[in-house]
Amino acid sequence: MKSIFALSILLFTPTVFAATWDIDTTHTNAQFAVKHMMVSTVRGEFQNITGTVDLDEKDLTKSKIDVSIDATTINTRVQKRDDHLRSADFFDVANHPKLTFKSTKIVKGKDGKLLATGDLTIRGVTKPVTLTVTSLSEPMKNPWGMTVRGVSATGKINRKDFGLTWNKALEAGGVLVGDDVDLTIDAELVAKAPTPQKS
Repeated sequence: MKSIFALSILLFTPTVFAATWDIDTTHTNAQFAVKHMMVSTVRGEFQNITGTVDLDEKDLTKSKIDVSIDATTINTRVQKRDDHLRSADFFDVANHPKLTFKSTKIVKGKDGKLLATGDLTIRGVTKPVTLTVTSLSEPMKNPWGMTVRGVSATGKINRKDFGLTWNKALEAGGVLVGDDVDLTIDAELVAKAPTPQKS
């Protein structure tokens, strides 16, 4: 009876057979929030996010992240505003269609959460940014037999650091668009099958 129970555990517990995980584009997005007129918050998102995460299961601080975001997919639910954000005043997607993040260092914070520092490139400008990994789920099998897991991260940047300087002064004081941008990334990862070894 015990052997049958042990066999059932082996059959239904996912095996992490790969250190490299692909980002599942259809179940991943990057959201942002920025102040408008210093009184309200405008939220938006990017889609079509691709890349890989190389996880070192024994020491997560040795992991690596390489992500690319399609800047043309920016969506704040207002067409006129989205068109402006795609223009040369902001992301200039005609010349800089991609946003990228490549990790350079991962450490554990005082609270035990992972802090992923990397090079973030926006509009052709690259600056170091640190993201806080707020969750990393255990691997599991999806209904199609693939091993998946979820990861979430947050961060904050100053848009002017990346050349996004457009703004308008308000008659009552202050500016139209805030400088600080809050970031939230929710990604689903799919274990990449190992490359067969040639004999």
